Amino acid sequence: MSELQVLFSPEEIRATVERLAQEIQRDYQGKSPLLLGVLKGCFMFMADLVRNLNMPLEIEFVALSSYGRGRTKTSGKAELVQGLRTPIKGRDVLIIEDIVDSGLTLDFLLKHLRRKKPASLKVCALFDKAPRREVTVPIDYVGFTIPDVFVVGYGLDYDEKYRQLPGLYFLKETESSR
Repeated sequence: MSELQVLFSPEEIRATVERLAQEIQRDYQGKSPLLLGVLKGCFMFMADLVRNLNMPLEIEFVALSSYGRGRTKTSGKAELVQGLRTPIKGRDVLIIEDIVDSGLTLDFLLKHLRRKKPASLKVCALFDKAPRREVTVPIDYVGFTIPDVFVVGYGLDYDEKYRQLPGLYFLKETESSR
């Protein structure tokens, strides 16, 4: 059986999302960026972030996959499950990620988007699991740096479970779950 242990409370996440929104608003003053959410995990973070942004913006989503059902580690190969429907040539694009760990999926997405010639391309990640990094990727806005533990909640899941939790938790294995 798995046990959940709090890593960040809903209040800590809320304060960090507000800080990130202030930084983004400052940096994109006078611009109308396209916020590009990476599904599924970004949905809670992106919704809260957008509610804290008092500026013109547009929203788009892509879906990528490098995990399979029931897996806690990336397969190492990213694939585009749902691509862009909005042209981004000449646009300021801000990728909204829930978590960056190995960097492989984000690296894949950045390369894909650069070929479409945006005016600028930046990344905002709520959680950065730097100890797992296999590929160096730029993260312009970082909420939290987290240890190398499997986390769930605030949009992140394990086998489609736990996304609805308001905080961030790590899945602690108990004796009966091994």
